[in-house]
This record gives sequence, C-alpha cells and structure tokens, in this order.
Amino acid sequence: MKCVQVRNMSNGRFSHLLRGVWLLWQAVFVAGTGSKLWEVPTASFTSSSNLSESLQDCEYRHLQDRVSITADIPPRLDGTWVSTRCEVRPGPEFITRSYNFHPSRHFTALQHYYTDSSCEAPAYSLMIRGKLRLRQASWITRGGTEAEHHLSKVGIVVHSLAAKQRLSSRLPSSCVGLTLSRVMPGKLYELYNTRAGRGCLSALGFSMMEVGLIRVETQHHSHGGKIQELFLGDIHTDWTQRTEYRPTGYQQPLQNAMHHLHPCPVCALVYRSSEHHPPVLPRSPAASLSLAGRWVSQRCETRPNVLFLTRDFTLNPDQHAWEGIYRHYSDPACSQPTFTLRASGHYAQGNPSAKVSGATEFVFKVTEVRITAMEGQTAKLLNGTRPGRCGLAGCWEIGVEQDLTPTDGCNLLGLKLPHKEYELFKPELDHRKHPLLFTGERPTDGTSPDRPQRRPTSFQAPMVLCSGFPRHYGSVFNNKQVQLATSGTGRLVQLVLLVLGSVLCSRFCVY
Repeated sequence: MKCVQVRNMSNGRFSHLLRGVWLLWQAVFVAGTGSKLWEVPTASFTSSSNLSESLQDCEYRHLQDRVSITADIPPRLDGTWVSTRCEVRPGPEFITRSYNFHPSRHFTALQHYYTDSSCEAPAYSLMIRGKLRLRQASWITRGGTEAEHHLSKVGIVVHSLAAKQRLSSRLPSSCVGLTLSRVMPGKLYELYNTRAGRGCLSALGFSMMEVGLIRVETQHHSHGGKIQELFLGDIHTDWTQRTEYRPTGYQQPLQNAMHHLHPCPVCALVYRSSEHHPPVLPRSPAASLSLAGRWVSQRCETRPNVLFLTRDFTLNPDQHAWEGIYRHYSDPACSQPTFTLRASGHYAQGNPSAKVSGATEFVFKVTEVRITAMEGQTAKLLNGTRPGRCGLAGCWEIGVEQDLTPTDGCNLLGLKLPHKEYELFKPELDHRKHPLLFTGERPTDGTSPDRPQRRPTSFQAPMVLCSGFPRHYGSVFNNKQVQLATSGTGRLVQLVLLVLGSVLCSRFCVY
C-alpha cells in the first residue's frame, strides 16, 4: 500500500468523532460490564516494579529497590494522612493537610494555608468535620473509587492581623458566627454549619470535592518496610470552577502517618499540628536551577480526563534543546501501553516567578512530534484518519514510529505544530537531598498554556534526575493488574480510553 501525505484539516469531522467516541464509551460500559460497574469491587491489584532493571542509569538507591504496590478497592481509609511537603495548589495557594478518617465514616480535616511557597508563614487554618460514604468504582478513572461527602461544620482560625485584612477582601462582611471586624488571631470561629454559611466557603474557594475520588496505594519494599499513600481528587486549575468540579485525576498524595517515608520531618510537624498551632515548615536547602540531564517519572501518573502516563524528559541547556518521551497507558498501573509520544524543540529561560517563590518561568517551543502505536486498536484507529491529518494514513503499525511534522501534528490527538507553551519549573531536594524537578500543572480543561496569562501556578508530580543521557529506557513499571471481565470488552475500553482521554486532553509537549 502506498502512503501519501496530504495537508487537509477539518474541525467539523473532529468534533463529530468526539461525540461518537462518547456514545461508544457509554455503550461499552452499559453493554460490556452491566451493573457491576456501579458496585464497589472487593478485589485489589498487586504490581511489582523492578526499578533496578528498568532505570539502570538512575543513580539513586531509593529508585533501585524492588517495590510491590497494592491498591485495595474499596480503599481502607482509617487513620491519619498528612502532607509530606508544602503543597502548591492552582491560584497559587500554599497549603499543608492532615486528614483523619474514622471507622464510623466520619472524618476530620485540617487545612493550613500560608502566604509563602515554603509554608513558613501561616495565614489561617480550617477545621473541617463531615461524613464520607464510599460509592462505586469510578467509571471514568480506572483504579479509583467514587465517594460522596456531607459537611457538618467548618471553623477558621486566623493567625495574623495581616491575614485577617486579606480575608476581609474575600469574605462577606458577616458569616456564620463570624464578623471579621471582631476576629482575634488565634481564636476558632465558626465559618459554616449545616444550617447556613455556604456563601462563606464559596468566597474562600473552599471545597471538599477532592474526596469525591479516592485511591490508596501501599508500597511494600524488599527490606520489609511499607509506605501508604492516599490519592484524593485533583483541584481544578480554574478558580471559578473548583467548587463544583468533580475530579477525574489526583493531587499529590498524602501519606499515612504510621507508614510514611523516613526521614520525613514535614510529616511529623503536620501530624502534631492543630488549628491553633499550624506547622511551620523548616526552610528547604536552596536547590540551584540546573536543568541539564534526564528527568523521569517516579510513578505511573494519573491525569484528568482518563490519562495514565510516564514521562522521560531530557534537557540540554548548552543548546537550549529538549526532548520529552511520554508513554501513555490505559490503566493506573501503566502496564497496558497504548501509544508513545516523542516531542522535541527548544526552550528559553525567563524570569523568577513573581507568584511562586523559587520557581522560574520558561517558554518551550515544540517543533517535532513522533508517535508510536503500541497496540493493534490504536494503530487501527490512527489508520482510520484521513490523509494529511495524522502522519501517513494507512501506514500505522504496532511499534513503528511515525513523524507527525509533515502533517503539522495530528488532529485526532489534538496535536498542532509548531507549538509554544508558557511553563513554570521549580527544583527541589527530596528527603535524601536528591534533585527533583517540578513542572507546571496542565490545565484541567485539556487546553494548553499557550499564552503568558495561562502560565501554570501549580505543579505536576516531581520527576527525579537520572545520570547520563541515554536515548531510550524501558518502562518504569512492569505490573500486573486485575483485568476486565472479558478480553473483548477490555480491548474496546482501552481503545475508547485512548481516544476520549486524548481528545479531551488536547495537550502535548512539556506535559
């Protein structure tokens, strides 16, 4: 078969495809799995990651342990879960969290807000009480469990006069039991109860919708220790959407106070905190912005709109060049590959961020993108595109990389070339003083930060620095997961996950 390149774009056909994919998605789950999707399954999956084999060139011992990961469905929440670092939320907001779940399904949560990205200057704390009910396994985000919550009370403690003044510009003049002009720092005031006060929460941008999507992972290390992590739903990057948004991805995880990384001084400080005594985190050692090298994901990453992937990111400051390899999967263990995206181009370093201390602004230009289909349904889907819209139509084969530059990207996957993105990078050191790189969080609505005003104000999961500049490496994860009931349904679901996630995502390059 002869492959011909034709330059021809049609947004109408693309929109029609999206509607068709959504209808197919619904049909798959109704006809293929029946009512079981709306029940919480009792199975768990176990995965084994031999990171010493897959990341041979990573120089850090903590990446070289053999780790077995289990995730129970429904998740076991009992206990206290705490932040491991100063968390940066869209806005930006700087926060630490301590959540306590009880066997009675009641929970108490502490959220401490700060004026700085190091969480050294507390502004106010929220004491939250409510009840949580686990529902069905998520039909959007595989591996997660949906839940619904009911708040009974929210209290606030303001920690300084300056914080009081800032709150006065956001909150109504009078909330439930709270008149700002009479607020005294250090005293608990009721901000919300079941009878009134919702407006006060909305004015703060406060929501507990994050507990609407839950996943708990347990890492079993070869030396006998274990780490438990609680993944709660992501926070919408658009402030106006965050109080109503139903999450489909995750925030950075909280860790079980009894089973966490050692050493973890932040864990201890957050665990011992109260609404009257917020944790003041120790100043982290300064980490110079040295981007040179290869940075890789530490885990299988979950994104909003049904995306699971790992990242492999190489930067060459001498030439201001970069290359990113993004391996996409259809499952939360990153064991079922769908396609691999390789993007490259150049970048320019900008000014230190005025919003997030320690972060630096960048502009990345994408000039080349290559795609490799990793399974038959993906190749078949790509072969169904019209000539000139996504590589060489009819020439897609499993494991064979195609250059999308001649067709200016791929409409089906939402890729357009050339492309520019406004980024935010921040280096840090982990608990063992090893370099980490935080890159900007992707917009929740699947768009791209293609303008300065859309530059991220929060971060994705950090990548770890590896030694050397090898061009390829094996998948970070080598996992086995509980499969869907029938192989036919499983393959169809995998295909729909790929298309729906990619179309809704409409993003690429720096990711």
